[in-house]
Amino acid sequence: MDLVMGSVLILTCLLLFSYWKRSCKRGKLPPGPTPLPIIGNIHQIDVKNVHQAFTNFSKIYGPVFTLYFGMKPTVVLHGYEAIKEALIGHGEEFSGRGSAPIFQMISKDLGIGFSNGNAWKETRHFSLLTLRKLGVGKRSIENQIQEEAQFLVEELKKTNGCAPCNVICAIIFQNRLEYNDQGFVNLVEKLNANSKILSSLWLQLCNMFPVLIDYCPGTHNTYYKNLTSIQSYLSAKIKEHEESLDVTNPRDFIDYFLIKGRQENHNQQSIYTRENLIATLNDLFVGGTDTLKTTMRFALLLLLKYPHVTAKVQEEIDRVIGRQRSPCLQDRKQMPYTDAVIHEVQRFIDIAPNSLPHEVTCDVKFRNYLIPKGTAIVTSLSSVLYDSNEFPNPETFDPGHFLDAKGNFKKSDYFMPFSAGKRVCLGEGLARMELFLFLTTILQNFKLKSLVPPKDINDTPQANVISVSPPPFQLCFIPL
Repeated sequence: MDLVMGSVLILTCLLLFSYWKRSCKRGKLPPGPTPLPIIGNIHQIDVKNVHQAFTNFSKIYGPVFTLYFGMKPTVVLHGYEAIKEALIGHGEEFSGRGSAPIFQMISKDLGIGFSNGNAWKETRHFSLLTLRKLGVGKRSIENQIQEEAQFLVEELKKTNGCAPCNVICAIIFQNRLEYNDQGFVNLVEKLNANSKILSSLWLQLCNMFPVLIDYCPGTHNTYYKNLTSIQSYLSAKIKEHEESLDVTNPRDFIDYFLIKGRQENHNQQSIYTRENLIATLNDLFVGGTDTLKTTMRFALLLLLKYPHVTAKVQEEIDRVIGRQRSPCLQDRKQMPYTDAVIHEVQRFIDIAPNSLPHEVTCDVKFRNYLIPKGTAIVTSLSSVLYDSNEFPNPETFDPGHFLDAKGNFKKSDYFMPFSAGKRVCLGEGLARMELFLFLTTILQNFKLKSLVPPKDINDTPQANVISVSPPPFQLCFIPL
């Protein structure tokens, strides 16, 4: 038995050495801690505090260093300057999406989030143009958000609503769905369940060691089952649109995509296929609901924790908007404190600490290193959002981080909750609109009451592997 184990260990070391040797020949990677066979540097990283681990490594190896997650090298960018230089200064070279087998087995490199190359560029370009046609960033979508905010107010008087999901439904399906619609409820439940599964350590291990996906039981099977159900729901919606499509009068995102597909019917390389439409809709759903829902929950938690902040926001709402009309985006210019609070919520919660993995699209010379094509890149957004030079006492929730000495709103280049560069979040504009309109509408109509004293509320973000979530809390919405 000892002989067998020894032989396996020697063979593993030889394979790992061979892989490193090939990597060294292809490029000169940044320095980093010595990895172990098979597992790499996983044992040196606390998954509940990845930010601190990366900070510790950066103190030793500098703002650009290499870690091995399993047997694959990953270059980590730490700090504003390194991330800006890579994602903006070398935007095209760093615009690839890192390999994620758990997603690619289903998406098959389609959609927006995990595709690459020309297919990704064209799908993203089409999606951006179509979202603009549908009013994202314009008055028309603002009216939809305002309407949904009022529905949310009525729903909060009874129970918890699903407003963020309904806004993206209106864009994709034309019509909002009722909160008690069973198909809609099931869709939201599966999206929520998959969000939790994706953040688990097990799924990250599946990405590092894809063999686990095929041969081991685990929550990845539940993830696939939920995703299949979501895709069936989307497929049924697409079929409804195909049957009622009027090419002269597109109603929503699906219609625009179907029309483009008919125009390119004879192009065998066309991206406008049913499979790519389903993958793109799924990406829009996840991006348009999960992140915003989590941010909204965190915002309410922080407003409970810091009632003096809530009081200032409500004073600003009373002064600028009053109680007789709905908030509108134009109000934001006259509400610097509220704007600062929303920015500080996003900075403080640091919802995607390391964003999704990037990948270099070609051999890249970066800061005297030669990073080979296909190398995974991780950007530590936490190191930017929690930079103590830009945000004094970054561990403290303080809207003053975004206010100048006169109380005016102060922009910061370090504000990167949506990442930066060519892979910046597609729905950034929509999310900013929704956060402002939903929160101001809620605070215009309700007093927030905690069931425990504010000092006893835990506002520490609960870190998962790829995202964060708020700790459990309870609150009462008391109509004003």
